[in-house]
Amino acid sequence: MRRHRNVKIVATLGPASSDYKTIRALHEAGADVFRLNMSHGAHEEIAERHRIIRRIEDELDSPIAILADLQGPKLRVGTFANGEEELAEGAAFRLDLDATEGTADRVCLPHPEIFAALEPGANLLVNDGKIRLAVTDCGADFANCRVVTGGTISNRKGVNVPDVVLPLAALSEKDRADLEFVCELGVDWLALSFVQRPEDVNEARALARGRAAILSKIEKPAAVKCFDEILAVSDGIMVARGDLGVELPVQNVPPIQKRLVRRCRAAAKPVIVATQMLESMIESPMPTRAEVSDVATAIYEGADAIMLSAESAAGDYPVEAVSTMNNVAVEVESDPTYREVIEASRRADRQTVADGIVAAAREIAETTDIKAICCYTQSGTTGLLTARERPRVPIIAMTSLRGTARRLALTWGVNCVMTGELTRFKLAVINAARAACAQGYTEETDQILVIAGVPFNVPGTTNILRVAPCQESLIYATDPG
Repeated sequence: MRRHRNVKIVATLGPASSDYKTIRALHEAGADVFRLNMSHGAHEEIAERHRIIRRIEDELDSPIAILADLQGPKLRVGTFANGEEELAEGAAFRLDLDATEGTADRVCLPHPEIFAALEPGANLLVNDGKIRLAVTDCGADFANCRVVTGGTISNRKGVNVPDVVLPLAALSEKDRADLEFVCELGVDWLALSFVQRPEDVNEARALARGRAAILSKIEKPAAVKCFDEILAVSDGIMVARGDLGVELPVQNVPPIQKRLVRRCRAAAKPVIVATQMLESMIESPMPTRAEVSDVATAIYEGADAIMLSAESAAGDYPVEAVSTMNNVAVEVESDPTYREVIEASRRADRQTVADGIVAAAREIAETTDIKAICCYTQSGTTGLLTARERPRVPIIAMTSLRGTARRLALTWGVNCVMTGELTRFKLAVINAARAACAQGYTEETDQILVIAGVPFNVPGTTNILRVAPCQESLIYATDPG
């Protein structure tokens, strides 16, 4: 389905969006990527949502990306005898390995790896940062704390440890089982939660064995500190502002978001901005003005995708949330200031022939009457490099590989079209002209740019750029001579 915008929309599926009718409505409203949250839902439910998405993809002949988001090593306190307790500021509170139900003075924290890494002065954040504890004394099986910010603590609330790189396995046993399940199912992207170091990404990649691209969620200070190393071994990035805003002062998140988006753009790797983008639409048919501005900011920064979480998964207005996000994107991208911002922030370290060709394609398209850039891509790299240039004209990615088309559905401005395997460049030009006209990007009297690599069907061989009149190419297609 042709979109009249470049930024992509990721919609999370859940109880409010698990049937065929709703999922199709979400796609038609603007969702390009569907996120399956492995923290919720049995494997049977995940498999059924996957089946519905693929059915819609076949019906509409529209490549759709599916992103499976692994839960990651979630840290939680135990249970309380009374269900909950009130912690007063300045009070003492103890965390330990004793499985006995908690009281107003202590509770079990069944994670010995946390105690092994803690030092006096470290902070512990409970219940999304609503409660802050400062460690005063600790050992191998306990941590005595002072309550810095009080509040209600209840059963199995999450714990964040922002000051320490925890010696946790990147993937829990549940994550490993989920990873194998979704890879066999046929998802396109794997999102890794609570990444701390590049080794976490390498571990997941070894388990995925090329069956899915790897997207690292940046939600811990440790990941921000070694971001360049994580980016180098990842296929994509998600700026997960929820936990990031818990573990860091909230005022730090916007500049971090801008830096990470720009680094991803320079590296030609897709980046999603996520969490609380239209949060009020969980219960309201209209977003707040601040939320609309937040979505617009991510688009102005040149993010590849913007994401809905509970808004589409559990909210009362899932389709309206996608439509709102789509409408904001269309409006922002039609603003002349948008192009000024995008072009002023264009940064790329061009070192290869492919880099030079896609840069030349953008410059030619912007200085002549070119209507579209058609790039042939097997691995998806040429599509990513073309998108990095953020051209003013549409990008049509031609590929014979369904998996490549699906993965590129996450990338800024890329419209994927399936084509057969080619052996001659002349046929590539003809197919590109046909696709551009059939999809409504050009008329027969227009010109397109065609990027390809010879020999065909070999990744990393981008070496040809041609300006092609659509009419001439279509004549070739009907003229055996």
